[in-house]
Amino acid sequence: MDSPPAPARNSASGTRPEGAQGEREAAARVREMFGRIAPRYDFLNHLLSFSFDRVWRRRTALRFRHILARPEARVLDLCCGTGDLALALNREAGKRGAQIFGADFVHEMVLRARQKSELQSSALYLEADALTLPFADDSFELVTAAFGFRNLTNYRRGLEEIHRVLRPGGEVGILEFSKPPGSFFGALYRLYFTQILPRVGGAVSGSAEAYAYLPSSVSRFPLGDELAGLMREVGFADVSFETWTGGIVALHTARKL
Repeated sequence: MDSPPAPARNSASGTRPEGAQGEREAAARVREMFGRIAPRYDFLNHLLSFSFDRVWRRRTALRFRHILARPEARVLDLCCGTGDLALALNREAGKRGAQIFGADFVHEMVLRARQKSELQSSALYLEADALTLPFADDSFELVTAAFGFRNLTNYRRGLEEIHRVLRPGGEVGILEFSKPPGSFFGALYRLYFTQILPRVGGAVSGSAEAYAYLPSSVSRFPLGDELAGLMREVGFADVSFETWTGGIVALHTARKL
């Protein structure tokens, strides 16, 4: 659905782990948290989402197959974590399709992505901060991010960097958690997401802080029309979003003129 313009909440700010003062400290806290949970990250993603995360990433890759099928295309998966979306993009691209790059600023995540890629894909990974990408202007036909964009310490600057590195006509896809509507399913999901998930995630990963941070980061993140409005402010066109699985996640898409 194409959404009407809307002002974006927290448009000049981003994630703030509890107690973090300013962007620099917030970024350091996020990097440390995700580095700590990297060994159990994939297992917990699949467990806590009941493996729907695989479906969501696959569906995102299918949405951009018109780009992925092009051998000359370059695709950047931003905040790539251990590389699951990059792998899905690479599978859709095949041997004759686009070249896939993954970038993340957490060293431990990039190492795991590279280990998986050696066996499963030709994707290339590098350590890079999404707010200061080491790429020239107009470098990619597609930029994606799955469940990582909300961890940026400045959402507007993150969108500006995506816009900068996209070529004219290039597209962006941001897959993130949302908030399901409805009194019954919405309430049931909130109970799971704010009470059960943090406890299970904390116990299995050994980091209660990281999985307490998850619901708080979603509550701060501009959702739906708010994120769409911010994307328009930055300069994107054809901005739209759709929700999946009862509203648990949303995929925002747009194009650079």
